[in-house]
Amino acid sequence: MSCRQPTRRKFLQTAAAVASVPYVITSKALGQGDVPPASDRIVMGGIGIGNMGASDQGAFLGRPDVQYVAVSDVRESVRKTAKERADQHYKNGDCQTYNDFRELLARDDIDAVHVATPDHWHAIMVIEACRHGKDVYCQKPETLTLREGPLMIDAARRYARVVSGGSQRVLEDYKELVGRCWGGELGEIKSINVNVGPLSQLCNLPAETTPPDIDWEMWLGPAAWAPYNAARCSGNFATDGGSWRSYVDYSGGGMTDWGAHHFGGATFAVDVRELQPVEIEFHNDPEGKHLTFKYANGILLHHNRPKTENLVVEGTPGEKRPAKPVPTYKGEGGIYGDFIHCVKTREKPFRDIELAVNTVAVSHLGTIAYQLQRSLKWDPAAQHFPGDEEANRFLDRARREPWQL
Repeated sequence: MSCRQPTRRKFLQTAAAVASVPYVITSKALGQGDVPPASDRIVMGGIGIGNMGASDQGAFLGRPDVQYVAVSDVRESVRKTAKERADQHYKNGDCQTYNDFRELLARDDIDAVHVATPDHWHAIMVIEACRHGKDVYCQKPETLTLREGPLMIDAARRYARVVSGGSQRVLEDYKELVGRCWGGELGEIKSINVNVGPLSQLCNLPAETTPPDIDWEMWLGPAAWAPYNAARCSGNFATDGGSWRSYVDYSGGGMTDWGAHHFGGATFAVDVRELQPVEIEFHNDPEGKHLTFKYANGILLHHNRPKTENLVVEGTPGEKRPAKPVPTYKGEGGIYGDFIHCVKTREKPFRDIELAVNTVAVSHLGTIAYQLQRSLKWDPAAQHFPGDEEANRFLDRARREPWQL
């Protein structure tokens, strides 16, 4: 469970809120033109609607096979803007707003949700959504700790949910490289290099007056208590300070944020996306610190290898191997269409949660090696560092009540 059972009072308040939601029906409910009838549309809601969440909302709103009915965000102004965006699209006033994501998840009429909150919320929200029978499109990086990944995979499988990670770049940015590797022109693949960073940092920003627009306690959620500061919770895309993406309590910095893209593209290109490394070698050379991730099949993934550009592949010059078909999106409309198609068919999406977890696990393993300044052994099946008590302390972190996993 991702949080304790609500009190009876809280349950009644939530039930009352859900009961007050109007029955969703629009002028197009029976279908017209290219719009399918309401009974054939996926009913969706969004959790975390600032920045990337707004982009996700726009993508799903633009699909005729989706009916978008609810948004949840801890900022009143963001909720209002997201509601207006949906209402203007449908030319009605039906989109409901929630400060507490649990009230949105309690609605029986919602089939699927997208999640674009800060990273420290992802695991809790995805698991809760699965428990409530919702399919989930979750923005990257999907996890904040190594322990969260298997719990998210287990929830998806246990409740038979479609859960997709949100990195569109894995296929769209690196398609040419993937095609060359899978097409066999580089011969037997030996290694690939990824240049990405920085690691997240401690946040010691001073306290500022909390604006009335934000529920600060809810924004923090499972993270350690800290005073409000606008830069602490900014959703801008910087990873080197001045945004939640920069700070340890909420994100893994560029190592996970851009790492989800670059490691995702790299592991896809060299075909280890279904695996996790078994060893992480730490190098402290005069030219700089860097890592080598070793996979059980012999593939090497280098991180920040000196004098090596990003996504450089070492193959077998002069040799070719038979081409194999490259996995791609299902349905139409990119990664969003892939998710909606799989919600309908119950297939696994292109960025199935297990593949997404394997990608971000590389980022977490690398971060731990850099923090400890040494090499590590990793057991993917047992999900721990064998015989390494010091490293195993980094598998997870404490969470504030009642937000436990």
